[in-house]
Amino acid sequence: MTADLPGPEAPRCAWSRAAPEFPAYHDTEWGFPVDDDCRLFEKLCLEGFQSGLSWRTILVKRENFRTAFAGFDIPSIARFTEHDVERLLQDPGIVRHRGKIEAVVNNARRAEELLDEEGSLARFIWRYEPAPEELPKPQTVSVSPASISLSKDLKRRGWRFVGPTTAFAFMQAMGLINDHSAECAIRPVVQRRREAFTPPAG
Repeated sequence: MTADLPGPEAPRCAWSRAAPEFPAYHDTEWGFPVDDDCRLFEKLCLEGFQSGLSWRTILVKRENFRTAFAGFDIPSIARFTEHDVERLLQDPGIVRHRGKIEAVVNNARRAEELLDEEGSLARFIWRYEPAPEELPKPQTVSVSPASISLSKDLKRRGWRFVGPTTAFAFMQAMGLINDHSAECAIRPVVQRRREAFTPPAG
């Protein structure tokens, strides 16, 4: 992942130096295309937890979230009970918000339904990759027609905490769009990965 990265002195997106946790995330994860169902589900959940908070709050707790939520394994979370919800509400390593915790459990069950219908979460998600002519200038918007459509479809299927802004942040992070700033040294790295990436057929 790091072999083709530019040196640390090269320009980056302005926000990537805002906190010590951000550079590695920015340089090796944010915007790189993902087609792994577990990672996609995890990011949808974490973006939901971020609602009303900073991404740094979530990023520094990410390993705690992974432990608390069984590595974001969809079938495992779908079997969580009210006892698990109460257990998680006592876990200081995560964001203890009942609505968001319950949303993760609900969304795992909805994800199982989607998997039965579509075969993979990735196949469903990548349908919402916008066409190049639909892309705004990088880092100028926080919602898009594609994120509105994805949000509406997920909500129609019963998902929670998946509003258009959350959906857009998810699409930025998972590589459905390359939203690195024009002068960012990582932008061409992500672009090369996207060009080599084959979205799941669907």
